[in-house]
Amino acid sequence: MVPADLFALADEAGGVDPLAAWFTAHWADPVTGKAEWRAYLSGQYVCLRSVTPATIQRKEHLTTGIGAAVNEPDAGSAPWSDRLHALVDELDTLQTAFTAYDRLRFGGPTSRDTCVDAVRARFPRP
Repeated sequence: MVPADLFALADEAGGVDPLAAWFTAHWADPVTGKAEWRAYLSGQYVCLRSVTPATIQRKEHLTTGIGAAVNEPDAGSAPWSDRLHALVDELDTLQTAFTAYDRLRFGGPTSRDTCVDAVRARFPRP
């Protein structure tokens, strides 16, 4: 499994040879960059419509923000709901649908299950 924009990423990096270094340089921590490179190569990010360092980082930011939202002081308020649903909606636009195989492959629920579908069910729009 490879992302649909696989060759576009190599083009942006200046070719196949510099791709790994270009990719990992998007993370301040080289260890994290290398781990994300391995995850990229494994097909872990097949869920993203466009698999780039920026979208991988944005997905991480959004899932972290959604997970933290329930502990915010104004949880449940209208402004909180607006912020939460903005995060969920953005994550929804970044991701494609998952399959049952993805749940087996990742050993449980997917980010769409926990951060999009479950959040929308638990905190419906007012």
